[in-house]
Amino acid sequence: MERLQFIKSCGAICIGGVAISALFQNCASIKMLDRTIEGDNLIVPVQDFEIRDKEELRFKKYIIVQNQQLKYPICVYRNSASEYQALWMRCTHQGTELQVFGDALQCPAHGSEFSKDGSLTQGPADKPLRTFPVILESDQLKISLKAL
Repeated sequence: MERLQFIKSCGAICIGGVAISALFQNCASIKMLDRTIEGDNLIVPVQDFEIRDKEELRFKKYIIVQNQQLKYPICVYRNSASEYQALWMRCTHQGTELQVFGDALQCPAHGSEFSKDGSLTQGPADKPLRTFPVILESDQLKISLKAL
């Protein structure tokens, strides 16, 4: 192996290692939260969106919640202090569990994409995502699971 080729190979390996490390760090910060179901509602504390950094309080754009009774997780977006959007993370094309990328949910199987309000932005799916009514009550979100 020539010296130049060796240097290129080592550089590519180093860059790949850094990229994989960054990917795992991003995945670690997005974890599913197990929450309880009371009656017909999935209960989510509003504080699940809080990020405390010393004295500064920031908020996550979204969280992913699950319960063993649900077949798919639910992505909950925080639009404002009083407005939240809950989406079932099931692709309307063939039922694959979706992945969240910022303000979009994507299907890893066939590439369908949905916006954070559940509307379809790219097929092959032809229907929007199932959404759930969200009620803010006493620092808790009550996500209605009726007719699930």
